[in-house]
Amino acid sequence: MSVLTIRRPGGAATNAAPQAARVTRLTLTDFRNYPALRLDSHGGPIVLTGANGAGKTNLLEAISLLAPGRGLRGAAFEELARIDGPASWAVAGEIEGPSGSTALGTAWTSGAAARQVQIAGEAHKSSGAFSAHLRILWLTPAMDRLFTGPASDRRRFLDRLVIAFDPEHGARVIAFEKLMRDRNRLLCDATPDAAWLGGLEHGMAEAGVAIAAARSAALDALQSFIGETPAARTASAFPWARLEIEGDLEARVRHRPAVQVEDEYRRMLGESRKGDQAAGRCLNGPHRSDLVVVHGPKAADARICSTGEQKALLIGLVLAHARAVRAACDGWAPILLLDEVAAHLDEERRTGLFEELEELRVQAWMTGTDARLFEPLGPWAEFFRVSDGSAAPMR
Repeated sequence: MSVLTIRRPGGAATNAAPQAARVTRLTLTDFRNYPALRLDSHGGPIVLTGANGAGKTNLLEAISLLAPGRGLRGAAFEELARIDGPASWAVAGEIEGPSGSTALGTAWTSGAAARQVQIAGEAHKSSGAFSAHLRILWLTPAMDRLFTGPASDRRRFLDRLVIAFDPEHGARVIAFEKLMRDRNRLLCDATPDAAWLGGLEHGMAEAGVAIAAARSAALDALQSFIGETPAARTASAFPWARLEIEGDLEARVRHRPAVQVEDEYRRMLGESRKGDQAAGRCLNGPHRSDLVVVHGPKAADARICSTGEQKALLIGLVLAHARAVRAACDGWAPILLLDEVAAHLDEERRTGLFEELEELRVQAWMTGTDARLFEPLGPWAEFFRVSDGSAAPMR
């Protein structure tokens, strides 16, 4: 099991000066509504403006595919191909990161089970290889309902936070879910094979406890970067939050060795076969956990906060996550993809967001229909006008 090491605020200083990963060139071929596009950047914040439906979010989605996983929309690969195009697509980026200047690329062709991944012209088996060169975090309008939606949404959000620290976490989640589905199917038999069940439960226990441990470590790291000082807690445009995981395995790994928790969970699975068989699903495990976020100054569950307060809490979490990832990655800040982030913020919170981004010196890609909302960024940012299939620099 991998161990997450984070330099927390006030801890020992890292030898590396704070730096930020950057996309300096983005090239698309037959991706969404783009037949072909090349966008060059000097590496600072980028503002993409244009009408609704012009393709602003598609550009963010393309960048998100230069990270492990299925991108910020989680879309099937065939959905990414341009309508009336050749049923294939490609995304390439020139990036500046921990390994210097590197070319990253990914592509898909109709009929392929997985997308192709290339780094500096060399093929790799999975998108997990991108994590050595680039970490990407994102915030989309669909996430505005995170606190009031189902627990599954919050688990996916939490696991995406963990993957930024531990790229193998996503593979563990997939492995656990497959083992659980196999066990559920086997339990449908009138007389399921006990040895086979035991093997599946052994794998579930191993993967499940690793998932719980990684979640707990990542949440501890993130919590330590939320409101680093009392002054920051009171002055920030984004309220500090208290984070917890409601889950049996996550609670156990905080107080007992992982090997012991694995044995306990394996026994629990064996003892709950009849109950799970009757329910038609597994009733215990990391797939049942939930992320709880509490508005710190108000001591109120985020679920009952106003829409504006929920948005501010979510932005604060993403900014704290960026700081935690920077500390975990030798001072390298991740790229932020912020879709329609300024549209529903008042002037104070917009100003607070821009100040946070400047302090982090992070490359943030932001979208919006009104370029005037981003004017406080001034010459530090690059502005592009996005229309169907193109993105042109603005003065």
